[in-house]
Amino acid sequence: MTRRDLHVHTCYCDGKSTPEEAVKAALEKGFGQIGLVAHSYVPFDEESCIKPEKIAEFQGEVRRLKEKYRGEIEVFCGLEEDIFSEQSREGFDYVIGSVHYIKRGGRYFSVDETPDILKNLIDGFYGGDFYACAEDYFALVGELEKKRPTFVGHFDLIKKFRSFIPFDSGEPRYVSAWRAAADRLIKSGLPFEINSGGIARGYLDEPYPSPEIAEYIKSQGGRLLLSSDAHRPEDIGFDFERLQGLI
Repeated sequence: MTRRDLHVHTCYCDGKSTPEEAVKAALEKGFGQIGLVAHSYVPFDEESCIKPEKIAEFQGEVRRLKEKYRGEIEVFCGLEEDIFSEQSREGFDYVIGSVHYIKRGGRYFSVDETPDILKNLIDGFYGGDFYACAEDYFALVGELEKKRPTFVGHFDLIKKFRSFIPFDSGEPRYVSAWRAAADRLIKSGLPFEINSGGIARGYLDEPYPSPEIAEYIKSQGGRLLLSSDAHRPEDIGFDFERLQGLI
């Protein structure tokens, strides 16, 4: 079976390497397929996403690498489309559907940028109730069904800062929220990624989604694939051997 990692970011958004450096790293690690991915443009967070004027350049560079490394590794051009993004999908091979923000009070709050941003959102708009915030987050994740991405990215990203903002993942409100989103996406036939990015960056000791959610998805007939969400070449395929059993 071909080793693949279809969620690798580069310097065209918030990654740390050029696309070619990522391709070379994937080759060295024995991968047969790599997906170079850009965060879709959102005007309220231009530091993290690809700039509109850079989209054609990114796509052209990926096409160049497809040809240069043909026969050695398959190179794909991916778009990680945030639910609030209106960027065109034209020119991309596939789309990862993700939720990175919650909109409240006319502002967009990132759920994965810093613990303080998330805490300010929870305290300022949910009266300190993490579970109320998680309910809104998972409701947005369920809405990805309408956008029909190729697969769903980091399903339970809201847990990223749990060492700073602790919560009980067995709390019925939390479980009910993620199950409602998962059921909706499974019914629509969308696959989910098992994303090792939170482990590679030292925030978590488990992937997105957690093993219990992954098992639920499988039990309901859902499909899963491994991805790293790598932002550095050394993190491509991170922890795949350990996580293989979840798919």
